[in-house]
Amino acid sequence: MSKYSQEAWKNQQHRNDQLIENSKFMRSSVTSKVLPFSIDIANTNALDQKQIETLQALEIEAARISISSLASLATIGELDHLGGGLDLIPSLMLTLAATDYKKVQYTIENAHASIGYYASLATLGYVDQESVIHKFRRGLDIPGHVSWVPGGTQLNGGRLGVMIPVAAGQAMGMRARDPKSWVVCHCGDAGWIAGQALNGFNAADIGNLPLTFVMQRNGIQLSDSNKNVMDKDPRKIIEAMGVEIVELKSLFDTGEMFKAYKYAHSKAMEGRPTLLFPTGYSSSDREKVDFKWLANRFDIEPEIKTITSKNKINMDQEIWVPGALMSYRDTVPMLECVLLVNDLPGGVGHHDGHMKGRDESEVLANVMLTRNEAQQNAFDEISSATKKEVTTNARPKSGSKNLILSPEQLKEIKLPEVGKKSSARAGSEAGYAAVAKVYPNDTFIVSCDLNPSTKLGKAAALIPSQNQIELSIEEQVALLLADGLAMSSYKPQVNIVSTFSAFFEGIAREGLELWRYQRNLNGINEGLNVIMHMSHVGACTGRDHFSGWSLDWVSLAMGYLPYIDRFYAPADARGAFVAVKDACARYGAHIVAIPRDNLIVLSDDQGAPLYNPESEWEAVTLLRKYDNAKTVILALGATAGIAQQAAEELGGKADIYVINGLPLPNDFLSNIFDKYDNVVTAEDGIIGTQDCGIRGFASMVISAASNTNTKTEHIGIIDPRIAPSEGHEEVWEHFGITASAIVSAVKSLE
Repeated sequence: MSKYSQEAWKNQQHRNDQLIENSKFMRSSVTSKVLPFSIDIANTNALDQKQIETLQALEIEAARISISSLASLATIGELDHLGGGLDLIPSLMLTLAATDYKKVQYTIENAHASIGYYASLATLGYVDQESVIHKFRRGLDIPGHVSWVPGGTQLNGGRLGVMIPVAAGQAMGMRARDPKSWVVCHCGDAGWIAGQALNGFNAADIGNLPLTFVMQRNGIQLSDSNKNVMDKDPRKIIEAMGVEIVELKSLFDTGEMFKAYKYAHSKAMEGRPTLLFPTGYSSSDREKVDFKWLANRFDIEPEIKTITSKNKINMDQEIWVPGALMSYRDTVPMLECVLLVNDLPGGVGHHDGHMKGRDESEVLANVMLTRNEAQQNAFDEISSATKKEVTTNARPKSGSKNLILSPEQLKEIKLPEVGKKSSARAGSEAGYAAVAKVYPNDTFIVSCDLNPSTKLGKAAALIPSQNQIELSIEEQVALLLADGLAMSSYKPQVNIVSTFSAFFEGIAREGLELWRYQRNLNGINEGLNVIMHMSHVGACTGRDHFSGWSLDWVSLAMGYLPYIDRFYAPADARGAFVAVKDACARYGAHIVAIPRDNLIVLSDDQGAPLYNPESEWEAVTLLRKYDNAKTVILALGATAGIAQQAAEELGGKADIYVINGLPLPNDFLSNIFDKYDNVVTAEDGIIGTQDCGIRGFASMVISAASNTNTKTEHIGIIDPRIAPSEGHEEVWEHFGITASAIVSAVKSLE
C-alpha cells in the first residue's frame, strides 16, 4: 500500500470513529426512559376505551413529530416519504405497545416509511424528539431508512420485499428459544410481489412460523396508484403461499385493529402465519360510502367541501376509502390520495410527502392532528406517569466468542489422510456435524434442496427440526432468512445457509447486500452472525459445466470483505474442517467457499498433515520453504496442490504459501514484496486481463505491488467464454490452471 493509500485509510478510520463517537444512539448500550404503556396481547381480550384513547393520543403525537421533522428537513431543501410514514403510525404504535423485545419483536419491510417509525419511538421515549425533528436524514443516528435505534427493529429495513423473508428467519429463531414468541412484520402494498417476498411468505408457511404481516394497503405506489401500476389482488397470491388472510376494515380503527392482532397472535401460537389486510370502506347494502361519509368519519367537512368544490366533485360521489390512508391525519394530502385511488380529478399520490412551501403551524392545526379532550387527558396521564427504564444493547462484535469445540471434542475428529485425494466437502461436513453434535439447540440450517451435495445432511440430522428449514430452490430468500435468524437472539448460535456457489453468485445477492447496509447504517451494532456456505466453487465443479460453476466467486467474496469477518477458501479437506471450526467459533458474518472435486490432502515438508483438527485457522500457511528462493507462489484455496507440484518441478526456486482466505494479515503482502523479487498467484476463478480488468485475488496482489519493484504473474481463468464439460483437471488444463503453467510463469519472471 502506498504512503498516500495508508494515509487515506488512516484518515477514513478516523472519520468513521468520529462519526460513531459523536452519535447519540450508536452505543454498545443505551438506556431510555419510556412511557409505561404496554398491552399484553395474550391476556387482553379487547381494548377498553382508555387504552383506545391513549393509543390514538400517542398516534397524533407521533404524526405531529413526523410533520415537524419534515418541516425541519425542508429548511435545507430536502424531503422524505412523509405520506407513508404517517400511514405506518397507527399499526406500528399498537405493535410497539405489544412488543416486549423478548417474546414479541417486529420488523418493517417498507423502510422508506421511516419517519413514522422514528417519530413513534420518540413519542414513547426510546429516542428524543429533538433528534428526530432536527437530525432525521442528517447523520448516523436517524438515517433516511429504518435503522436500528433504541427500541427499534433488530434489522435495518432493506429494499422492498426484503424484510418479509428476514422476518421469517427472525420468527424461526425466536420460536426455537421460546415457543410463545411472536414476530410482527409491517409491510407495504407494493413489495409483496417481489420474488424474495413471495418466497418469504412461502417460508413462513413451510416453517409453521409465529409470524404476522400487517399490510399498509393504501392503494398508492411511487409513480401512481396500485390500480395503474400493478392491478393484482395480493390476497389470492399470498394465500396460495400458505399465509392466512385476515381481513379488517382499516388500520385506523383502533379497536377493530386490536381484534385482528389478537386473532393473528392466537394463530401464531398455533404455528400459522397470517396477513392482516385492511380492505377499506366502500358502499354496501347497509351503508353508502361517499365524501359525506368521509367528512363525518373524520370530522373534516370543511376540508372535504373545499377539495370537492375545487375539483367539481359532488359530495355524494361514492368512493373507496383505503383501510390504510397515505398521509393519514395530514388532511389535504390524505384527501388528494383518496382522489387518486378513485381516479377522480385532483388526485395526487403523496408517496414522496414533504413540507416544502407549507406552513408547519397551519398543518399541525388541522382537526385530525389535534387531540380531543378525552385523548388529551389520556396523553397527559400517560406522560406524567413514572417512566420505565429500557436498555437497548448492541449485538456482539465480529470476532466475539461463538460456538467453540473443546480439545477433548476435537480429539474425536477423523479426517482424510495425507497424500490421498478427497473432496474438501468431507472436511466441512465433519466440521458442521461436530458443532451440531455439541450445540444442537444453537445450530440453525437453511437448506436449498442440496444437503446431500453441500454435505450439511449429517449436521441437520443432529439438530431439532424447528432449527432447520428446507427452502427447495429458493436461494434468493435463503440468505435473507438466515439474516433474520441472526437477529433472533443475542446468544451464541450458528446460522448456516448453504447452496451451490453459482446460485449465491447469480441469485442470492440480496442477502449479501443486506450485510452491506446493515453495517453502513448501524455503526457499532453490526452483529450479523451468518455463515454463507458456498459449495462447488470455481471450475473445480468439473462436469457440471457453466450452470454449476461459480467462476467469479473470489471477486464476489472480496467485494463483501469490509462487511464480513472472514472469507474462508480452504485448500483441502483438512483445511476445510479448520475453516468451519473457526467460522463457528467466531461471532460474525462469514463466507465459507468449498470446492467440489477431489483434491490432494496437503502435507508439510516433513510429510505431516498441513492442517489438523486442533489447528488454529490462519489466512496464510507456509507450504514449502527453500533456501535463497527469489520467487514466491501464493496459491489461493484449491490451487495449492498444483502449486506444490510446480515448486517441486522448479527445484527450490520458489517458496509456496497457501492462501486459506481473507483478509490477509497486516503487512503480509508488503513483507512478501520486501523479501521476494517475484510473485506468482494461482486461483480457480476469473482473473481477467489488463484490457478487460483484473479481478479476483490477482487484482489484490497487483494493486499492492504497484508501488514496489516486485514483478508479478497470475494464474487463473482469463477467458471463460467456452470450456469443456470434463473433470476439474481437464477443465483446469483448458483454462491454463496447471503446474506447468505456474512453472512457466515463474520462469518468465527470472
